[in-house]
Amino acid sequence: MEKILFIVPPHITFEHFIKPTYNARIIQKKGGDFGRVLTDIPLGVLSLSSYVKKHATVETKVVDFNVVLNKLENFNFPSFADFFRDFLSSPEWQEYNPSLIGISALFAPSYDSMRDIAQCCREVFPGAMIVAGGGVPTNMYGEIFRESTCFDALCFGEGEKPLLGLVQAKDKFRYLEENSSWITRKKAETGQSFQFDFIEDLDEIPFFDYDILDIEEYELNPTISAYLFIDKTKKSMPSMTSRGCVFHCCFCSVHTVHGRRIRYYSTSRIREDFIRLKDRYGIQKIIFQDDHFMADKKRVYEIINILRELQLTAFFPNSLALFALDREMLAALKSVGVDQLILAAESGSKRVLKEIMHKPINLAMIKPAVDICREIEIYTDVNILIGLPGETKLDIEETRSFLKTISPNWFRINIATPLVGSEMFEVAVKNKHLRDDYKSADFKKAVIETEDFSAKDIEELSYFLNLELNFVENSDFRLGNYEMALKGFENAIKAKSDHALAFYYAAKCHEKLGDVARANQYRNIAQAIVAENPFWRNYANMFKISI
Repeated sequence: MEKILFIVPPHITFEHFIKPTYNARIIQKKGGDFGRVLTDIPLGVLSLSSYVKKHATVETKVVDFNVVLNKLENFNFPSFADFFRDFLSSPEWQEYNPSLIGISALFAPSYDSMRDIAQCCREVFPGAMIVAGGGVPTNMYGEIFRESTCFDALCFGEGEKPLLGLVQAKDKFRYLEENSSWITRKKAETGQSFQFDFIEDLDEIPFFDYDILDIEEYELNPTISAYLFIDKTKKSMPSMTSRGCVFHCCFCSVHTVHGRRIRYYSTSRIREDFIRLKDRYGIQKIIFQDDHFMADKKRVYEIINILRELQLTAFFPNSLALFALDREMLAALKSVGVDQLILAAESGSKRVLKEIMHKPINLAMIKPAVDICREIEIYTDVNILIGLPGETKLDIEETRSFLKTISPNWFRINIATPLVGSEMFEVAVKNKHLRDDYKSADFKKAVIETEDFSAKDIEELSYFLNLELNFVENSDFRLGNYEMALKGFENAIKAKSDHALAFYYAAKCHEKLGDVARANQYRNIAQAIVAENPFWRNYANMFKISI
């Protein structure tokens, strides 16, 4: 019987894990401060496992190194490679002895770990076939084969049907060479083209194989703590009710894996899955990870009705298309307990939205959505990207001015990251805008430089905008909603325990709320941080704050 071991590499580079940057979220462990490791349930792996088990007799297990790292209180290895080798050499995995290893790598920060894991597996499991899939192998296969000899093949696009074909093949190496969805070194070197092999009717995929995971391990997920109004007491589970996206946003690469045509699970199947999640795992909240959930508004209302019927609520970390968020839709979401939304404004510059990003929105859509959310008490985070090729400092200043005219609860100022496979990446390469190692870019580290700005300029500007919009000119504080403002500031303190401005403005909130003792305590902490740390002293002077 085929024994498959799925491996999910860390979603963070070794450098950023060991030495988190000043603008990154950290997690405090007994062994010190480390970069936060996001532990999202790997839906792709669960889909692969359930589909292959439906059609073939196989055993599957999974190692998610994000969960493993998240559970550790100390990390004493000189590299991730040493850590992987030590972990995979344990008696548990030696006894399992997989015949097929599939590494799932979605984004570039996992690239080095994916390569190191393959090397360790080649040493520890010399008889196993090693393959990889996801956004990284689909878009970076040339580089992977140049730098590693450990992969037998890489999957192009979605992997359910290609993986099943591989499992069922009598001559696996011949199958890899003949199937157009598998990339081999020989085919890559001879310039062959590759093709998607999609499942058109997503209902053909069985209920995901959640049982190969320890679901409770994912409840430690530090991602959730970043969202203020996620009820941590409610058990949640991610779900994708569709695949693909029709839009051409320059910074997105999802089409390279899932295509531009949207395929759906039927609403009857969605209802059935939600019932199972509720009954089997006690799930109370569905985290929708669709790339374009709002493509069919009628279908969205049907899903909302399913949530209401089953007494489930929802969260949308990938944000929702702004053009679909009218009052009726927002009220419907609120009716099933959606208390927080991420609004993907992306820019406050008309030119950037239209000419560079190709976003299907305009500035006139943003303020009404924010205002309605505030009116019906949905907490809003507005997502912004700066530092794209073709963007200018004047465009960013236009964005800054526009953002001061709207009043969301929080702004998420991100650095534009050139995802391999995106138009943005192609433009950056063509115009020689890439600096440093683009594989380590993670929305906090800038790797693009143009005639208008350096990478350092963008990192500093993004952090400045974060401090200005979320602290110095915080919308909730300005509107007199001091309790809400305080929640935002204290959430920032949880993410960064030396955040002088968060302590200072939290002190001002406590003062407004009449808690003089707590106000003095927080102000004293802010003063101590500024006195000891030139970094925060510089920002206090910049904003003319007398802490």
